[in-house]
Amino acid sequence: MSLLAIGINHNTASVEIREKVSFAPETMSESLASVLSIPGIDETVIMSTCNRSEIYCAVHEADKSTEALIQWLAAHHNVEADHLRQAIYIHSDKTAVEHLGRVAAGLDSMVLGEPQILGQLKSAFAVAQEYDSVGRELNHLFQHSFRIAKEVRTRTAIGENAVSVAFAAVNLSTRIFDRLDKCKALLVGAGETIDLVARHLIDKGVKDITVANRTLTRAQELASEFGAKAILLSDIPDEMPNADIVITSTASQLPIIGKGVVERALKKRRHKPIFMVDIAVPRDIEAEVGDLSDVYLYTVDDLKTVIEANVRSRQKAAEEARDIIAKSADAFTLSLKERQAADMIRQLRTKGEDLKNLELEKARRALAQGGDPEQVLEQLARGLTNKLLHSPTVALRKAHGEGEAEVSRWASRLFDLDNS
Repeated sequence: MSLLAIGINHNTASVEIREKVSFAPETMSESLASVLSIPGIDETVIMSTCNRSEIYCAVHEADKSTEALIQWLAAHHNVEADHLRQAIYIHSDKTAVEHLGRVAAGLDSMVLGEPQILGQLKSAFAVAQEYDSVGRELNHLFQHSFRIAKEVRTRTAIGENAVSVAFAAVNLSTRIFDRLDKCKALLVGAGETIDLVARHLIDKGVKDITVANRTLTRAQELASEFGAKAILLSDIPDEMPNADIVITSTASQLPIIGKGVVERALKKRRHKPIFMVDIAVPRDIEAEVGDLSDVYLYTVDDLKTVIEANVRSRQKAAEEARDIIAKSADAFTLSLKERQAADMIRQLRTKGEDLKNLELEKARRALAQGGDPEQVLEQLARGLTNKLLHSPTVALRKAHGEGEAEVSRWASRLFDLDNS
């Protein structure tokens, strides 16, 4: 049995190809069943995100299954197989173990060390379990990858420092406030960055969020995802006194928040600090706001400086993580081979027991019919020896006839023969 992983990701395929080769959640059961119908594939897990689509399998022969999977993937998504081959990567056995470890630890992600991919992997594995497409081999593989991802995060600094603008903006707020769960946040804009900011704030424990946008409908759409309040940009002066954290990211060509608005808000707050981050270019917040006491204003340039330092830190941690993953892959591959040997040993012992029982039953019948015990014992020993050695003898003769000298060396080791 071999392990096989094939797929495409943001490094190997354009967004157009990734869109075509993605798997819809509502059809995942059919996709899993379809992969299992390919001869030689016993188990499978499919993971599909915006940045990658990957198929993990336990197979009988990696080479045959690889080509069959590529053909299946091309037909399933109506993509030319030759086009797919240019973007696809293939890993088997140890390299498949290492690849899944890197994916789980966030080393293969667009944002180095991001933790979301581990949750997506666990979800894909759970779906495969639900539809009975996972057996012993993939269960061992995925449980191993989950443990390694945890070990990497415990032993390295891969996830400690912010490397995205949204995460860096939220992370900076912890320098001002000890407990974010007591803070109220005002988010200005309703694009992808503000969406990510809202998610990070919630992860940090912030419960009271207001979203301000030029159009109320879009603000309401985003706010509804997080149980937040939606307002128009014109309502910001009224909302500002309530905000401990203000993060802005719009496409406005002119500042939305002026110095006067913030001054009036500070008076109503009795000069309780306001943490402000302006991610927009051009700026959403007048530069003069940063001159006010009790205002901590950061711009996108400030965030870039933080992010660049953090990226260097993560890259150093990633080197340590790769060493951990490589060593663990060696140990896992060894244990996999040992488990496969154990299966064969069990089969060998079962066959030996069956032959023993068969010859023992013959001996019992002979004794019951009055046979000479000495002769019965000799026949028992002879019959058992002949049956145990018949198959190895035939295989050795055939191997020698076909010029496979290596078989003799293995036979000597297996049966502890005198090579002289």
